[in-house]
Amino acid sequence: MLADALLVAGKDLRVELRSRVTTNQVAPFALLVLLLFGFALGADQPTLERTTPGLFWLAVLFSSLLATQRAFAVEAVDGNRDALRLSGMHPAGILLGKGIAIAAELLVLQAVLLAGVVALYGTELDGAGLLAATCAAATIGLAATGSLYGALAAGLRVRDTLLPLLLLPVVAPVLIASTRAFEAALGTVGVDGWAWVSLLTVFAALYTALGLACAGVLLEEA
Repeated sequence: MLADALLVAGKDLRVELRSRVTTNQVAPFALLVLLLFGFALGADQPTLERTTPGLFWLAVLFSSLLATQRAFAVEAVDGNRDALRLSGMHPAGILLGKGIAIAAELLVLQAVLLAGVVALYGTELDGAGLLAATCAAATIGLAATGSLYGALAAGLRVRDTLLPLLLLPVVAPVLIASTRAFEAALGTVGVDGWAWVSLLTVFAALYTALGLACAGVLLEEA
């Protein structure tokens, strides 16, 4: 299963490196979201610094939708989805590989967005360890849920509009927990950030296990 997952992840990442959809479309979209949030809140520096965690994770969440849609859209061309099912690969390996590729893209995107909040909002990135742990746990959670619901909606004609309706309510805990953990890391609120990271870790583990258990049924229905 792990070998199949690495094979699928490598294939998806090579597709992204050649097409540059993430760098040419998703990353500019995420930075534009940050810029528009800044315009909406005005030039009040304390307000921007206080709201940085929430704005950052909203931009990540919106971008994860695009990354998930892209990951499954490439399989809709020329019968690639059927070819994957007939390839003899482990279904859980296919879904895990999709999740690994989505997670890798989101980590790169978060690095870009962190540079964006520093440049646009003047935010000082303190608590590097907590920031890194939050990004890692939240990314796994977003990738796990994205691959699960992406596979669920992949075979439907309305998948592009259905996926946000399915995914956004489910990842609300990720948005809340990662925002609180970032607030603790940046010192804007006095909460225990590591407790929120623990919640993110449980969420990520739960949906990773659920996706691996349901992979065969999901891919067959897709």
